[in-house]
Amino acid sequence: MLNTLQVRDYMIRDPFLLSPSMSVTDAIAVLLAQGLAGAPVVEQGRLVGMFSESDGLKGALDAGYHQTGIGLVADYMSREVNRLDCHATVQEAAEMFLRNHRRCLPVVDGQRLVGQLSRCDILRAVSARAESAPLEHTSN
Repeated sequence: MLNTLQVRDYMIRDPFLLSPSMSVTDAIAVLLAQGLAGAPVVEQGRLVGMFSESDGLKGALDAGYHQTGIGLVADYMSREVNRLDCHATVQEAAEMFLRNHRRCLPVVDGQRLVGQLSRCDILRAVSARAESAPLEHTSN
């Protein structure tokens, strides 16, 4: 079932973008206001990282331990970014989420950022598919 659904049909097409020079405090505010687990970090139109809730927690803890300001997104973002191709299937995306323990991933078309996909988006795809074509229950 999931191998027939395309990531591009379930992704967020205009994700909120963060800048590496943004403060961690401002990035956390964006995540909270938008109900996001993470957001792509873009510099001059190029994807340079992902900033997640965990990255925000690290920044807050470091600031508390060292009694300093909370820092910049560039200091805490993940630079090694797993990316989903917009032509990937929802099944491939689900497998990547489970392998990498991420809650959201950027979606690219070649080198261009075209969206973002979360685990919740995959669950919505499963739910929508189940409503249109109920699955048989099988036990393991």
